[in-house]
Amino acid sequence: MTLNKLKMALYSLWLTNYYGFKLSGVTDPLKRKEARIEYSLKLLKKLNLHVKVINQDKVPKDGQYLLASNHRTIIDPLIVEAATCKSNIHGDWIAKKELYNSFFFGKFVRNLGTILLDRESSNKGGFFKDIKESVKSGNSIYIFPEGTRNKTDSAIAEFKEGAQIISVKNRLPILPVFIRSRANEVLKEALNDSSVEREIEIEIGDVIDYKDRELPFAENYKKQFNIQ
Repeated sequence: MTLNKLKMALYSLWLTNYYGFKLSGVTDPLKRKEARIEYSLKLLKKLNLHVKVINQDKVPKDGQYLLASNHRTIIDPLIVEAATCKSNIHGDWIAKKELYNSFFFGKFVRNLGTILLDRESSNKGGFFKDIKESVKSGNSIYIFPEGTRNKTDSAIAEFKEGAQIISVKNRLPILPVFIRSRANEVLKEALNDSSVEREIEIEIGDVIDYKDRELPFAENYKKQFNIQ
């Protein structure tokens, strides 16, 4: 491990746990959003990463949505938070059980505004109930439709059916976003040398009505972002 990587790891660990404790007991979704944005911008600045938003004007000012993004790196939520920081949209992230139980990041994940997904459980009733309660409280839902990080050479991996189900069951229009840069490669470079400013592009798509049946969500997503 290089000295820069070690410094970054220690800083990330400290910052993550600082905000994990700071968010303890915070129930106001707008205050949680504010803290998440603070955290995201600080860590991205430390990495010397600039987030360029394509079609910034397509980010809704307010409302409830199922925000759906592709997923390649551990910092993807930070990129999404930075891209939507000027909007009043707030919500809960879908988080896998492994993150909830993480010794280093568990407190942060549990307190930042998340809904637990246990992928090994055959009974997803509690999961969908939690989503419904979150939406009823006025929140949006943030999800990675691929289900896990895409480690293939393809622009996106196969979408799971969960995103479409959540959208329809909760009458949430879908706000598609696409992290166009190979963020995993950019992050790797930044960890090796953060003295150089690097850019990550994220593109905002057109909102998809939950009643739209013209194309399956995955095909609509690919069409919007011209993904082959």
